[in-house]
Amino acid sequence: MSSKKVIELFYDVVSPYSWLGFEVMCRYRNVWNIELKLRPAFLGGIMQGSGSLSAMRFVAAVQEREKGGDQQVEQVSRELWRRIWSQDKDITEPASLSEAAMKAGLSASETEELLKLSTSKEIKDKLKSTTQEALDHGAFGFPLVVCHVNGKAEMFFGSDRFELMAHCIGEQWVGPQPGKSAAKL
Repeated sequence: MSSKKVIELFYDVVSPYSWLGFEVMCRYRNVWNIELKLRPAFLGGIMQGSGSLSAMRFVAAVQEREKGGDQQVEQVSRELWRRIWSQDKDITEPASLSEAAMKAGLSASETEELLKLSTSKEIKDKLKSTTQEALDHGAFGFPLVVCHVNGKAEMFFGSDRFELMAHCIGEQWVGPQPGKSAAKL
């Protein structure tokens, strides 16, 4: 049995295309037997003016505190996308971040701790570093997916490159919702 291929997903919750890519990659995590590494980064560091800095620092703080995976990062990111793109709510204010975190299953005390952590130099530096890593891979927008295969990194930009990505890692693309039957004409 071959070992899992590592795929990094650089994203920002201010990007609706990142949301599409995020959801598809989360669905394919087990279908393709990949190790999906969520990489919250700051799109404004790549393209100025997005307004998501506080939200992405908060997500980076969730990731820093979470041990053994990205389950809470996934849930908080999804809640922030829902707020901004489905409910037209602000994601820059602490109260909004708190509400998203609580909907993602975090307690009030955990959320308060994360809000404090999100303003620390440690988290600011972590987000800068992750954003720089995306730039080092050649990012010019998000989502950016980096597939690590046989010691080589392959970069894919956008939420419409999944078929090419599947080919790169030796897997099959079966549409955006694996496990659901295709439409029949």
